[in-house]
Amino acid sequence: MTTPIAIRHYTATHAPALRPLLLDVHTEVYADAARTDPFASPDRFAEGLDHWTARPGWTCTIGYDGDQPVGYAYGAPLPPRSRWWSGLLTDVPGDVTTETGTRTYALSELMVREPWRKTGTARQLHNTLLDARNEERAALLVDQNHPKVHALYQSWGWTTLGDLRPNLSDAPVFHAMLLVLPPGAEGTGR
Repeated sequence: MTTPIAIRHYTATHAPALRPLLLDVHTEVYADAARTDPFASPDRFAEGLDHWTARPGWTCTIGYDGDQPVGYAYGAPLPPRSRWWSGLLTDVPGDVTTETGTRTYALSELMVREPWRKTGTARQLHNTLLDARNEERAALLVDQNHPKVHALYQSWGWTTLGDLRPNLSDAPVFHAMLLVLPPGAEGTGR
């Protein structure tokens, strides 16, 4: 079932005004995890949010049910010499991790508030964000302690590249995943 939500697009120019909303949704979604996992804390997320919104090309989609934000997705293109792949624990050919600034869009966050989970909202946010991209592929990281999330992304066409631990304190080991974006992805309705 798909819930009828309105999805709005945003760019870095909107980031300062969006910051409180993005922090509030994260705090709600990760309330349980933040009690025991320092990597999920609101302060840690705020640092990461500020880092991402400062990146050239940052974009965000936010879903609304009436005036209620239901969730969001955001990311940015990986720049040349990106450190994104530096924590890769799996051997892959060097050309796989070569970034040009226009090759890979990194999907940093996708989260949906509890009442709208299992309604198709996450997929709508994901597709709407990525449909607007012109990069060759998208990349994301999924905590290995969340096999259901990993399986969900696989069902959406993502493939696992390998294991990756970011060079951040308290960072877990993630599955690094890739999704090939169709040429001229904009408006494809993926």
